Amino acid sequence: MKIVVDLTRCQGYAQCAFAAPDVFAIRGDEALLYDPDPDHAQREKIARAAAACPVQAIFLDREDAGHRLPEAQVAAPRPEEACKRTGKIVIVGASLAGLRAGLVLRRDGFTGSLTMIGDEPDPPYDRPPLSKQALMGQVDARRTALPRREEFDAHWRLGVAATELDLGGKQVVLADGERVGFDRLLIATGVRARPWPNEAEAGLDGLFVLRTQADAEGLRRRLEARPGRVLVIGGGFTGCEVASACRELDVPVTVTERGLTPLVGALGAVIGGVAAQMLRDHGVDLRCGVQVEALEGDGAGRLRQARLSDGSVLDVDVVVAALGSVRNVEWLEGSGLAAGVWGVACDAGCRAVDVNGVVTDDVFVAGDVARCPHPVYDYQYLSLEHWGNAVAQAQIAAHNMISAEGERWPHLALPEFWSTQFGTEIKSVGVPTYADQLVIAQGSVAQRRFVAVYGYHGRITAAVAFNQSKWLEFYAGLIDRAAPFPPSFRITDQPTDARPVAAEVPDRPTPHATVVVTGHGPSERRATLVRRTYL
Repeated sequence: MKIVVDLTRCQGYAQCAFAAPDVFAIRGDEALLYDPDPDHAQREKIARAAAACPVQAIFLDREDAGHRLPEAQVAAPRPEEACKRTGKIVIVGASLAGLRAGLVLRRDGFTGSLTMIGDEPDPPYDRPPLSKQALMGQVDARRTALPRREEFDAHWRLGVAATELDLGGKQVVLADGERVGFDRLLIATGVRARPWPNEAEAGLDGLFVLRTQADAEGLRRRLEARPGRVLVIGGGFTGCEVASACRELDVPVTVTERGLTPLVGALGAVIGGVAAQMLRDHGVDLRCGVQVEALEGDGAGRLRQARLSDGSVLDVDVVVAALGSVRNVEWLEGSGLAAGVWGVACDAGCRAVDVNGVVTDDVFVAGDVARCPHPVYDYQYLSLEHWGNAVAQAQIAAHNMISAEGERWPHLALPEFWSTQFGTEIKSVGVPTYADQLVIAQGSVAQRRFVAVYGYHGRITAAVAFNQSKWLEFYAGLIDRAAPFPPSFRITDQPTDARPVAAEVPDRPTPHATVVVTGHGPSERRATLVRRTYL
């Protein structure tokens, strides 16, 4: 059977660990790890665990999967719902967002043709365990398939990439030359790991990125071989989680981060400093303000050394390049959509925007590749690479694809994410980098059990919790209501000296489109997107 836990929703009550201890485990105070593909003999215990979860965050396959609502329960089609009954929908991207959208389409009564296109040969799988349980050997990287609570009728085209979008002809061109027609299209192609920029060095035996099941499987084998030292390049969430797995396995690890602190790009330097101390307390050789200038191998092409910008040289056997991600948009080059290094622009209803700024009505976007405006953050276009956002946005996109104009929903969910490292559960709601100040509103930084509240121009914009995730729902409500910052209410476990400090978030200008405008008369003028490099 297959299991997935919505760790954004999980609040660490640990009822699942009591009910099924061979499947669920709590590390530290709140960090939940689990086996996504447990033995069938555990089914009854898992069912009790799912029922006992106070926030109902556990989802699993059931024996009655495959049922569909009787036709009598589905409302009679209206004229504008022709697509819902007999139309053709194509989803490009067969991962979390694409799978969730397909499920929602069938659940909500779409009975037409559904085609799922994915460049990976494997069925949809869950990626968060790959940098956690899979590296530590608690689960097999190949056994992280996402559960399908109901099998849905679809034509699966796995292992073949989309290479072109013919917007006028309403066709997706595949790598094998096939052209797939559509009435509605969902772009959910996500991102890929950013490669090491030096092509010759990237070919060294021992250099890894971490994004796919194959990546995790290969890296796990190297860690099992007990390397003398692992070098992680990049102190973002993936880099820190890899370092955590190394220390769990008692493997020496060095992390280099060119910024002031790890996690600075996501949480700012103040809370990044807390993360830095946590890494060092667990034996990580952390070097901030340092870059890797070169990787060197031996005569057989095996990785042996790394030269750093501070002049030092490290003897290393394994290097993990955790350099962030690249959005998978090259196949949209020349399509006429506003797609570039920042993602694919869409409106709050997940409808794609073309290069002229005109909203399309038959192309939708969801997941990591989407760039969507959010009213809480001054309608800035946000690209969010988070599990919860992919699920929420896919559901909105799927609903809107088969709904009349007046029945469509906006995607207004607040961004949320989590990370488990060194037995600590780090969770966030809102956008921490959209801030000028923060305050420790609850708990103790020294004990790493606290809530940091972020503010911008006098209102609350985000909250980050270290082992205090039960409070985030409360702070999400404050963000939605534009509550004033700093918070002035009395609350449990409030520090005696709760004064705001500068958030120290990095200046990160939004990348802008580069276009040329052609034509002379008003009816002839059109914008053309200038080709950009995606690496």
